[in-house]
Amino acid sequence: MYKILVIDRCHFSRNGLKEWLNHPDYFTASFSVTGIDNLLHAREHILQWQPNMVIADFYSFMGELHHIQQLSSIFAACGNTTRLILLQSGHAAVLDDYCAMQNSWRSAEKSLSLQGLRTLIQEALVSRPPFGEPKPVTPLLTLREERVLSLWSEGTSNEVIAAAMRITVKTVYTYKRNIRMKLGADNRFSLFLALPETMAAG
Repeated sequence: MYKILVIDRCHFSRNGLKEWLNHPDYFTASFSVTGIDNLLHAREHILQWQPNMVIADFYSFMGELHHIQQLSSIFAACGNTTRLILLQSGHAAVLDDYCAMQNSWRSAEKSLSLQGLRTLIQEALVSRPPFGEPKPVTPLLTLREERVLSLWSEGTSNEVIAAAMRITVKTVYTYKRNIRMKLGADNRFSLFLALPETMAAG
């Protein structure tokens, strides 16, 4: 059984791909498909679950992507053993340029026909090398920083974050400062504002 991870902000895309991949009329292979709509958790999911393939629409996250380097840990986690197919729902120059320099296996638009996508998936499965030794992956944010950012983005107070993570409030402030620096946020509010029109549209 092949494992496929779908990274997409759209609920319908994730579930639609899952249903289509598991339809016996389209594929003879058997798939276990998992969908995820959170970039912060995608890297850990790839490292722990070790899918044969990742199908990602990074464009769907452009409204919440504050620094293009956030995607680096996902590319690194896929490495040379997990085939990464970018199935983008739109274009942004900053995203297109960054992805062109990374190690994705193929890139296509979401408007690709199902037959075209089926061919891509079959080629990816045939060409995928066996899993090698796990390689260290250096993420943009540490796991604890990802946890702080996740709680922070939900509106959790510093005191509650500190209690949940068993750290001091002062340490929460330090994590937040480091997160802002790594993500290029000018202030503590800009992480949660929509991106400027020019960045989102590219």
